Parts: sequence; C-alpha cells; structure tokens
Amino acid sequence: MRTRINTGAWVEHDDVGTGPTIVFVHAFPLSREMWRPQIERFGTEFRVVAPDLPGFGGSSGFVAEPSVDLMADDLAALLDALGILGSVTLAGLSMGGYVALAFARRHPHRLRALILANTRAEPDDETAKANRNRLIEQARGQTAGEIFEPLLPRMLSPTTLSHRPEVVDELRRIAAQQSTEGIIAASQALRDRPDARPQLGQISVPTLVISGADDVITPPSVLQTLAQAIPTARLEMIQNAGHLANLEQPEDFNNRIQNFLRSLQPAPISS
Repeated sequence: MRTRINTGAWVEHDDVGTGPTIVFVHAFPLSREMWRPQIERFGTEFRVVAPDLPGFGGSSGFVAEPSVDLMADDLAALLDALGILGSVTLAGLSMGGYVALAFARRHPHRLRALILANTRAEPDDETAKANRNRLIEQARGQTAGEIFEPLLPRMLSPTTLSHRPEVVDELRRIAAQQSTEGIIAASQALRDRPDARPQLGQISVPTLVISGADDVITPPSVLQTLAQAIPTARLEMIQNAGHLANLEQPEDFNNRIQNFLRSLQPAPISS
C-alpha cells in the first residue's frame, strides 16, 4: 500500500487488522518486510502499520536533508494520512529504535507505549562516524547486496548463522532489494543523529526494551543502560539472538510483545 504524506513524499507500508494500533519501524538496511512474523502474529488482534522508511522498500527518498528527526516526522505524517489520530504503540528495532526515540521526543502525545529492540540512545562516537563515512564512500560503487554482505556476520547470532540458513537467505533477499541511494542517505542520517539520552527520563509511557543475548552491535549492557534510564521501562533478554531478534527468534520475540501488550490498560481504537 502506498500513501502520499503532507511533504509530498510517498510511503509504502502495510496496514492490516483492526483494533489498537501498533507501528513497527524497521532496521538498517532492510525494509518493512523484516516484520513479516510480527505482522502475521499481531494483525489478527491489532491494527498493524509497518512503513518503509525514506529510500527503503517502496518509499520515496528524503525530501530534505536526511535525518532521524525527519523520519520520525514522516511517521507522524503517515499516521495523519491514515486517519490514525489516537495514541499508538510504537516498536522500533535498531535504526527503527532511533526513529522511535525521536518520535517520543517530537510527538510524545501520540504514544501509548514504546518497544525498543536492539537499539541505543547514544549518538555515534568518532569511530562509528568514521565507519559510516567509510560505508558511504564504498557504497557509491556497489549494489545493495554487496553493501550488506560484510555487515551480515555481525547482525546475527552464531546460532542463527550456523543453524538458520533460511533466516540468512531472507535477510540477503530483503537487503538486495534496497537502493544504494537509500542506504547512503540513511547512513548520513544515522551518523548525524542527536543524542537521545537527555530525553529518556521524560518518557512516561510503558516501555519494553528487548535485547538479543548475542548482539555485538548493541550488546546487552547497552540495552540495560537504556532501560535503566527510562523510568517506565523493563528489559527482557532473548537467548540465541543477535541484532535481529525479531527474525532470529520470532516466537519468543512475539510472546514478549504479546505479554507486554496485555499488561497495558485497555485503549480505544486509534481510528
């Protein structure tokens, strides 16, 4: 499904089910397709919206300087365009978590709850910025699949790499469908994202923080620090999962979300 938002950009997205709204925001350098196990699970009970961020999947690119804040504002504009005016549960993984934290800062009144998986609040340090710049330069002469291949071993747990070839193949397929231009623009946005730590103490909605026990990109200690800084947060650990816990251990990941959603007070349907 494709929807034009108020900036003139097109956002490709899934919008399935009825009930309170859950929005799933994807990781770099993938698309909304990474959320297929969650859309299938929760679309029978909730209204599930999963957008492609600017330049990924079927969405058009940034209409201004790439930034995580612009991604968050585009998400709010998409909710407006879909007529979702009430508060939503917002789930973001990795890059999607950066967007979720920006959304919490810029549009707090639109949040019912937060789910932050395999992500961090800290900005890139100098080493991370240098790595982003290196990726940007290398990407200019590569396909998306070629860009993704060196990233793959760090994104998955040893268990997934050794025993879940279907997950590895699926990730390669999704990554290969992305555009080099989208990957470069997103890398710039991630490199320049603001420090989200000052806002964490002001987050007042129920928050679930999920860590993959084998994540080397955002290790469990990073997620623990994130959860400790949010007054309403609780941390849960998923075993035999790396940076993409939702795909590596989808049943466990979904059960954690299901239990969290059941703990929330009943909410009106976000029509």
